Amino acid sequence: MSSATTSRTVGVIGLGAMGAGMAQSLRRAGHQVHAYDLRPEATAAFAAEGGTACATLADMAAACTIIVSVVVNAAQTEALLFGEGGIAAALRPGAVFIMCSTVDPAWSMALEERLQTLGVLYLDAPISGGAAKAAAGQMTMMTAGRPEAYAACEGLLDAMAAKVYRLGDSAGAGSKVKIINQLLAGVHIAVAAEAMALGLREGVAAEALYEVITHSAGNSWMFENRMAHVLAGDYRPLSAVDIFVKDLGLVLDTARHSKFPLPLASTAHQMFMQASTAGHGREDDSAVIKIFPGITLPQATPESP
Repeated sequence: MSSATTSRTVGVIGLGAMGAGMAQSLRRAGHQVHAYDLRPEATAAFAAEGGTACATLADMAAACTIIVSVVVNAAQTEALLFGEGGIAAALRPGAVFIMCSTVDPAWSMALEERLQTLGVLYLDAPISGGAAKAAAGQMTMMTAGRPEAYAACEGLLDAMAAKVYRLGDSAGAGSKVKIINQLLAGVHIAVAAEAMALGLREGVAAEALYEVITHSAGNSWMFENRMAHVLAGDYRPLSAVDIFVKDLGLVLDTARHSKFPLPLASTAHQMFMQASTAGHGREDDSAVIKIFPGITLPQATPESP
């Protein structure tokens, strides 16, 4: 069944860089999309483009039987479900809660059981790809959940993502794969920054180094993408330093429970921690390069009037 053949009423909580694009992708697929965000201006902008703004989470629970949550972390998810004004108890039996945050896999598995006691279905469905792919409906979803949860939201996942991986019949596997992805992403960003910093320290022209590396075997997607931010002197956050403080922390916590060594992830986590402590936590994650001493970073070019 394609997402275009059956229109659903879907709620999206969190209209940040990813959530806004996902909500628009659902609208393009023909679904009736209700949105809630702590920022009234975000929901107003969505409503101006044809969506429906919800003033409260209770309004969303009353209107929607499928909820897509795109908030930052487990604490925010906990609050919107079980905190004051939370929607868990207000959702109808058979409703589906699709959780797209990067969280501790054990917490996600426990959440499935908690929602099941309320008659609510759950999909562990973290996402990857960035804001541009979310807006284009081209991101990746790493999902796991009971077969009845998939059946209840058939077609919706494909409306939001080009790749939907079904990784297990109970929650947890999606979050495990996502944090492994974040291990690689964080280490790649950290080592890209280290390489660029060494080049600058040795007097290599930053643009020349970038050109050579992006056409050589040492290139990675993260080097090519994030070091372009460094060259532009543009640290406006697409994914912030503090995201990797959180995500690599989840990676290390998971491995610690298994007594599994992660030397590279540990080092990368310390690098992001150092950048955050130095005041760069809300900057783009490429700002991890700012921890290296004795280098002069490219400056942003003033925008033309």
